[in-house]
Amino acid sequence: MMATDAEENQVEHGSCYDRQRELKLLDESKAGVKGLVDAGLSKIPRIFIHDNLNTSSSTATNNDVSIPVIDLGSLHEQGSSRHEIIEKVKDACEKWGFFQVVNHDIPQCVLDEMLDGVRRFHEQDSKVKREFYSRDDSKRVLYNTNFDLYTTPAVNWRDTFSCVMAPRPLDPHQLPSICRDIISKYTEYVKKLGLVLFELLSEALGLNPNYLKDKDCAEGLFMLNHYYPPCPEPELTLGTSGHWDSGFLTLLLQDQVGGLQIFYENQWVDITPVSNALIINLGDMMQLITNNKFVSSKHRVLAQKIGPRVSVACLFRQHLEPETSKVYGPIRELVTEENPAMYKDITVKEFVKHYYAKGLHGVSALEHFKL
Repeated sequence: MMATDAEENQVEHGSCYDRQRELKLLDESKAGVKGLVDAGLSKIPRIFIHDNLNTSSSTATNNDVSIPVIDLGSLHEQGSSRHEIIEKVKDACEKWGFFQVVNHDIPQCVLDEMLDGVRRFHEQDSKVKREFYSRDDSKRVLYNTNFDLYTTPAVNWRDTFSCVMAPRPLDPHQLPSICRDIISKYTEYVKKLGLVLFELLSEALGLNPNYLKDKDCAEGLFMLNHYYPPCPEPELTLGTSGHWDSGFLTLLLQDQVGGLQIFYENQWVDITPVSNALIINLGDMMQLITNNKFVSSKHRVLAQKIGPRVSVACLFRQHLEPETSKVYGPIRELVTEENPAMYKDITVKEFVKHYYAKGLHGVSALEHFKL
């Protein structure tokens, strides 16, 4: 159990504050942020307070600023339709690193059931969830709150259930029974859409459609099932602090609650949920191999009084135990005398280990691998 409101008031008046103890209490409860909400907390514990946070005035006031929405419905038609889609993808990847896709061939009933499955997992009895609670990042299935709990400057108002779905198939019996079937079904749809997207990205780079697939960029799949409980003091914390994704590509399914923002042209811009859409964003590994031609953009999630907010982020990358030690660096076809290589050649495992060690503290992991 976390500190009481009375203990928090002592903190405000300069009394004792044992940060490590607070972190350990949260961790050892194995009930996550949702456990605090269920306990009826009216003030958030100090470990969640983000210093100098101002979410009210940091959002873009220009309603015309929004990430592109790309219709994939005409992708397989003859003529100029595919070329037009590729041009839109190229523009979005160069300017934003984010776009939304509609008519993506994943049925709405599957999307709805996936969100429901994540909600069911997080809202089941804490005794059942506790079986999956772990801080061992090498596990293929685990649940916890904040992967960087002990290193982050401020804890985020979020719990996460994660699973490594590829390249090695995951035994379905390792998944929680309450959402096992839909995770397996949704994964197959995501893999198919991922291959389509990697083809479009390859062509947008002026390469063979199979280029990125042949580089095994679509081989790994790491799924993060996030749960953001309603927060009593959302102005003091964040659901997820500003960060860049670690993989090649992320396919994000979110509900209609909202709260996701991208940092664009020195301001935070709301990503308004679009019905039936999926959000696609590039990760740091994509920026590395494209030698900065495509961008990985900083983004965050606001904490909110309403909720819960539920989202499913599928990162196309291998995890900490890849099947191969394949090395990735700037693609040779994109490197010239005028545009020399900007990054070292590295393995995905090297990148992910550094990313996990540094946590979400506002500095891009790419900085560490610059030449």
